[in-house]
Amino acid sequence: MSLKFFDKLSQNFIELLNDKDDYNVIIEVENKEKSLTAHSNVLKYRSSYFRQELEKIQPNENNIKIINKPNISTQIFNVILQYIYGGIVNLENTETRFIFHLMLITDEFELEELTNILETFLIETKGSWLRTHFSLIYHSIFSRNSFKKLEKFCNNIIVKYPNLIFDADDFTSLKESALVSLLKRGDLQMEEVKIWDYVIKWGIAQTSTLPINLDDWTKENFLTLKTTLQQCLPLIRYFHITKTEICDKIEPYKKILDKQLWEDINQHLSIPDRPIKSTILSPRSILVTELPLRTNESSSNIISEDHAAEISSWIDRKTTTYSKTNIPYKFELILRGTKDGFEPQTFWNICHGHARTVVVAKVKGTDEIIGGYNPLAWDNTYNGRFSKWIEAKDSFIFSLRNGNIQNSILSRVKNTQYAILGVCKDYQNFSGPYFGFGFCLHSNKSDFNLYNHSYCLSNNHYEKPIRTSAEKFSIDNYEVFEVVEKS
Repeated sequence: MSLKFFDKLSQNFIELLNDKDDYNVIIEVENKEKSLTAHSNVLKYRSSYFRQELEKIQPNENNIKIINKPNISTQIFNVILQYIYGGIVNLENTETRFIFHLMLITDEFELEELTNILETFLIETKGSWLRTHFSLIYHSIFSRNSFKKLEKFCNNIIVKYPNLIFDADDFTSLKESALVSLLKRGDLQMEEVKIWDYVIKWGIAQTSTLPINLDDWTKENFLTLKTTLQQCLPLIRYFHITKTEICDKIEPYKKILDKQLWEDINQHLSIPDRPIKSTILSPRSILVTELPLRTNESSSNIISEDHAAEISSWIDRKTTTYSKTNIPYKFELILRGTKDGFEPQTFWNICHGHARTVVVAKVKGTDEIIGGYNPLAWDNTYNGRFSKWIEAKDSFIFSLRNGNIQNSILSRVKNTQYAILGVCKDYQNFSGPYFGFGFCLHSNKSDFNLYNHSYCLSNNHYEKPIRTSAEKFSIDNYEVFEVVEKS
């Protein structure tokens, strides 16, 4: 029989970590502005990385070894030390970005157990944040070779929406391993000739010495590009590109292809049934219809058809409410908090460009449903120093009758120049949609809660408040719909 007492053991080692009288290692962080203490034997036996680091460091006159980690925060290193000594990592009320950076650092320190747990945690519980910060995630994980689950998560998204990477401003800085992993996919949803164009673009960007004008290229220039793309060129499905595309796109760069391959391409175009020596890769399984970024779901988890009829009447300034059978609009779902995530940046990424939108939110623990209507398009490109107010004459905020709430409240914009807040890019990570100060969704820096500023009781931008309490509140869910006229 084996008796185990890990809780007490963990507690005692945490006490050892906090004991400042018996350390022999100092870790300097944040550009040497902060320092932490530790014990070499604990670090060595918990991490092969620290074993190697400590072996290279000579102790000072006090027999203390100093590890310098200037680019790591005190907060992250404290979490790592808590794990090394006590096997404890507390992620409660922790920002997702912090968890992601923690995962990268634990991988650097060869703390495989913790790295794997954090990777799984992010995929299973923070999928919306990963999608919102896709470029950051993708470039980070392919700079190393440890995050196979995240690689799969990202590639499964890219094969459906390749523009996320191929059309990104930083595409040409993509790691070769990341590009190769995509080219290997038989389900990459992109025409083969476009894939070729992007591969050439990427290859040229890796060599700044290549002439801008292709007519000026020498034999050595083509050889340089061929060498750069040696891992990518065999993955192009040449035999599934049309003759016109071969002439227009491939032939200008034929010198980077093996002579036999170029001969086989031409033979296949003219005599497709004759055997060739080159390997013919199977065509990519392109879907018949283009994959939409969002599905046109119209059902709501928050509002009913009666609510939709009432909101439609307000949009058209009707004195009587439409019946459910003659609603002139479809409410097409753009965003759902419980599906897409609650981070404000997610709102700006998804709703950008959508006009005539209704935002509705369910107040947590109550029957309250509150919301607002914006006739203008949401814009996430404003890059001013501060956010700015935008005039809208037809916007309104509301509270809907529901459960114990007997009557709906409609509050139209009064000061039209303060109808909608155009949130600048620097603030979009914590500020969601603002309808004056009558209804606004604002992050409390948690992925799954949004809070109303509740200025509505003192608000003078809209006709009247839509709530009876000035308390800040959290929400169970929120949805954004685009209001579209029925055909």
